[in-house]
Amino acid sequence: MSENQNPENETVTQAAAADAQEEVSYHAVEKDGKITAIWEMRGRRHLRTIDPRSEEGRHLLGHTDNPEVAQNAQV
Repeated sequence: MSENQNPENETVTQAAAADAQEEVSYHAVEKDGKITAIWEMRGRRHLRTIDPRSEEGRHLLGHTDNPEVAQNAQV
């Protein structure tokens, strides 16, 4: 028994494959000399906004209050 191929599914699959190939990048949003947000982008597509005061935001910016974490950080 052969499976029917749906052209719409092929388009969605191709778009997902193209997204997977694009690198994720991070962009700092600055206002009045302070970083107010960090944008996670895949290509030109905005994935999410990260608060720079959060643990993940501080990590991305290279700031941490925990010297043990800073010492063991991998670049």
